[in-house]
Amino acid sequence: MSTAQQQMNQSIDEKAGLKGSSSLASPGNTLAFRQRWARTHWAGLVSAGLLAIMGLQMLAAISRKTITVDEAIHIPAGYYHLVTGDFQINNEHPPLVKMWAALPLLFIQPEEPPAIVGADENYKNRTWSFHQRFWEMNRARFVTIGFWPRVMMIVLTLALGTLIFFYARKLFGAMAAVFAVALFTIEPTVLAHGRVVHTDVPAALAYLLFFVTLHRYWEARTIRRALVLGVVSGVALLTKFSLLLILPVLFAGTVFLLIKATRKGEPKAPVLLHAVIVSVIVFLSLNLAYRFQHPTLVPSDVAWVQAKSAPHFASITYAIGTLSKIVPTYYLFGIYNVSIHNQYGHPAALLGRHNDIGWWYYFPVAFALKTTLPFLLLSVAAFGWALWKLLVNREKTFLFLLIPIVLYATLAMSSHLDIGIRYLLPAYPFLFILGGALLARILALRVKLLGVAVVALLLGGMVFEAARTFPDYTPYMNQLASNHPHWWYLSDSNVEWGDDVGELAAYLRGRGETRVRAALSGGRITLSEYSVEYLDLLPENGGVVPDERYTAIGAAFLNGSVVPVDEKIPGRGPGEATNYFAAYRERKPEVVFGNSIYLFRERE
Repeated sequence: MSTAQQQMNQSIDEKAGLKGSSSLASPGNTLAFRQRWARTHWAGLVSAGLLAIMGLQMLAAISRKTITVDEAIHIPAGYYHLVTGDFQINNEHPPLVKMWAALPLLFIQPEEPPAIVGADENYKNRTWSFHQRFWEMNRARFVTIGFWPRVMMIVLTLALGTLIFFYARKLFGAMAAVFAVALFTIEPTVLAHGRVVHTDVPAALAYLLFFVTLHRYWEARTIRRALVLGVVSGVALLTKFSLLLILPVLFAGTVFLLIKATRKGEPKAPVLLHAVIVSVIVFLSLNLAYRFQHPTLVPSDVAWVQAKSAPHFASITYAIGTLSKIVPTYYLFGIYNVSIHNQYGHPAALLGRHNDIGWWYYFPVAFALKTTLPFLLLSVAAFGWALWKLLVNREKTFLFLLIPIVLYATLAMSSHLDIGIRYLLPAYPFLFILGGALLARILALRVKLLGVAVVALLLGGMVFEAARTFPDYTPYMNQLASNHPHWWYLSDSNVEWGDDVGELAAYLRGRGETRVRAALSGGRITLSEYSVEYLDLLPENGGVVPDERYTAIGAAFLNGSVVPVDEKIPGRGPGEATNYFAAYRERKPEVVFGNSIYLFRERE
């Protein structure tokens, strides 16, 4: 045995309390200790293994999938935020996640064009022109630049799985924690978005972390835990603007504690002190992320507010100007842009219908279609079980799981941005934890064989769905969506997000084609990176599209919801645009890539 091995065994023996006995420190007893350690930590080992497999699976997926249309914007924006400290582009998303993803690019050193070309460009035009020029300047390194930021997102996804494990174990024990992680690692929606440079899965991580931290603070209200709560709250607010939802939660919690202190005759000063600590840290976090910048809005952004909110222009600009003395200007402007987007809505589709402002029941329907049937059944059962435990058995632990689900689901259902189940992802971790707890309870049934059979059936069904769908998780729908093509049920990022463009390009090049008539999500940017010219089927001025051998149409365009309305172009007026590609809906494609891109042969 080597000296290093002897030292390691001695260390293990000391931790086990075996020091001082040569007989107890024998190799046999060392092995026994390790076996005991493995039995004690089996849940962590199993969960780590599941997360490792998940990480490898997502790495395999990003090596085959193109960046999505949103990533084509977020990756350049994140790098620009890092190297210039400018937050004017892509400001409808806070910068933290984008900058995290772009960290590897500091070593790759891509070229970055200037963001502002003309003073009359609003923030959308600035963002669009910047990322177009970014990819043009870095065409030779397109694959490398797209790969490493997505690796950084996988790190965050695995961190979310780890947090799910620890919180589930704290609440319900080791078996429930393992089941919760298992559910997390095989659910298609998580596998689809856990590798994408976007704010959805990071928002799920930040939202869960906030309630975990709040729960710990609630158990023992100390200054140290108030400090941690402030840091976590600041990170959450910098992750996604929808997480502004945590502010009323903090306010309501403070009011509750003040009322409780008054009724019990306890001092209210500690509650107020902790509230001040959290508030100060939140403000510091926001300012630190934006490098303590408080510029005035550029003239084009002021003009944007005038165009979008003319009746309230004065009050909005006054509010931004006043609040920007303590809150970063472009954080406030980002909140404004998200609220305007929600006010005007976004073209959406549901069950063959189209709408710009969505439907209140959109997310329940999308959840029912885009989760595996076993997880759908388990989620409904687990939510009902938790509600019963809370209301009948008065088990208040369930409050920290049910309240986050209800709050976020209510926020999502009240939104007019019905463009993807990904918007509901922050509620998922709490469902995984509840589902894991219920599976552990089922496994403990007196009729042991029945419990094992139910658990095996549910998890086995999910594993089968994940395996048969790999790596095409973005457009996944379950067996409830079997009577129509998937694009009939939902649209946008639910069915097509641009990540199959590379496979399309390889197919075309293999047949000697270097041009294709196309209407694809993100195809304008990414297809050319694979040496295939994109001939837009939706030219802005209604120009004639050249005749080519192939036509490629994305599922969201077949649906019609993302076809832009233009009264000057025949067939694209109000009420007509959704049927612009109706003729292709009846045709049989030559091939379908990733269940999201349909390729039609026009001639031999």
